[in-house]
Amino acid sequence: MIVYADLGCAHCAAAWTEIAARPAQIVFRHFPVASKHPRSPALHAAAEAAGLQGHFFEMVDSLYADRGHVDDPHLWQRAERLDLDLERFEANRRSPEVEARVRRDFESGIRAGVTTTPALFSSEGRV
Repeated sequence: MIVYADLGCAHCAAAWTEIAARPAQIVFRHFPVASKHPRSPALHAAAEAAGLQGHFFEMVDSLYADRGHVDDPHLWQRAERLDLDLERFEANRRSPEVEARVRRDFESGIRAGVTTTPALFSSEGRV
């Protein structure tokens, strides 16, 4: 199942537990809507940077579980709790490669017709 989600979105956070519990493999696609959720790009970059150290879904779970603490000091605390290399985390989340990855996902969502999040697709089409 392909899931386009915004890490700053309350609807995505509310649906995440149910989505993650489905018996399907989840392919997460970044869909930050900065006009509605200004911190979203930074959250997606943090999740992607955590993923480069093998902790993508743990970071996603953490961000959705505590949406009230998403500024940089709290992102660093999350990274520490996940036992990430903080220097690498910081460098990666600000890297052009991570920015390009998030942008590619967003653009693929636009091409797929995503207009709201979360948006779920299965092999049969949109869920």
